Amino acid sequence: KDGVLVGENVKIASTVTIEAPAIIGHNSELRPGAYIRGNVITGSGCVLGNSSEYKNCILLDNVQTPHYNYVGDSVLGEYAHTGAGVILSNVKSDKKNIKIKINDEVIETNLRKFGSIICDHVEVGCNSVLCPGTVILSNSNIYPLTRVRGLINSNVIVKDMENIIEKEDR
Repeated sequence: KDGVLVGENVKIASTVTIEAPAIIGHNSELRPGAYIRGNVITGSGCVLGNSSEYKNCILLDNVQTPHYNYVGDSVLGEYAHTGAGVILSNVKSDKKNIKIKINDEVIETNLRKFGSIICDHVEVGCNSVLCPGTVILSNSNIYPLTRVRGLINSNVIVKDMENIIEKEDR
């Protein structure tokens, strides 16, 4: 329909809803019940999962959000993967603007809604919640059932926010 561009070889289940504007990259898959609410751009080879919702987001190539996810006001890097039930929360409970905290620096977004920035090759475990303004740098893993906030460095494993370990070289 007007305002929706779909690449070649995209699989779209019959129960998918796509609201404009949206761009879906080549060789992607939109599974049953996916709800694309608009302002969504995906790269090639992405999986937008069953019963998942997307709005105001960018998914780079080969992102997989296969089932029961909420991805709002966020950016996901190449090969990022979210397990079942992962929520990228985009509104603070006090409804104040989102601030991104990187070490000692605070970046004012001047936005009431801002989810997460997840960099390349990040794995987020099932039923984890990323608080608004969370930034996860490349090659990191988040354990299932983890509440994550702030900056997560590259090449770490987050067991919980008090137990973050560096990945060992292999």
